[in-house]
Amino acid sequence: MPTRPATTPNNGLRSTSPTARTREAGGPRRGGRPSRLAAAQLGETILDAATELFLSDGYGVTSIESIAKRAGISKRTFYSRYRDKAALFGAVVHRVVERLRPAADTPLFEGGALEETLVGLARYILRAALTPDALALHRVILAEASRFPELAAIVNEQGGRSEAVDGISTLLQRALDPPPANASFAAAQFLQMVVSLPQRRAHGLGTPMTPTELDVWARDTVTLFLNGVRRGPKI
Repeated sequence: MPTRPATTPNNGLRSTSPTARTREAGGPRRGGRPSRLAAAQLGETILDAATELFLSDGYGVTSIESIAKRAGISKRTFYSRYRDKAALFGAVVHRVVERLRPAADTPLFEGGALEETLVGLARYILRAALTPDALALHRVILAEASRFPELAAIVNEQGGRSEAVDGISTLLQRALDPPPANASFAAAQFLQMVVSLPQRRAHGLGTPMTPTELDVWARDTVTLFLNGVRRGPKI
């Protein structure tokens, strides 16, 4: 009498391992190229594994072998998608940043008075910069950029800072009369003023700020910044 293959009970729960997710998405077709859905899911699985390892263990310790093992892929599959570990780290940074971006129709640099626009922008920047993934990424960069100079280059390229500086610079030139002589410098200083201390405290160098404290911080920082830009020497 034929026997039925043994199965392992799973209490009705579906597996969520990277390999299982790839199979569920219509994994690679036997003897052929994977479907588009499977290829996209595999890409997400690799990025999930890399993000977790980079942000928890650091860049230097994390190897291509450990990423491939966590993602359930071969090194050959890895190299078919990424040139090297630095290229994958760039993809991780890009994804972290993209997930922090506002919706395309969010008017960050538009609205009423300049002060209110900057306060809203400062609050948004703080919410983004103090998320767990953003803090973990910042921690990795601070700890390892001296040993791996490519990390700083990757963050400069993928991190979105230059885009923010350009947006704030344009806003200042449009809203201030006379505009600052060096609006890009002023915009970069604004970003630093908004983020620096709250970020340090979130890293453990002091008590992390509460949401109420962050709101007050955003408004006070904007007031100080505008006082300096409007009344100080032209920069």
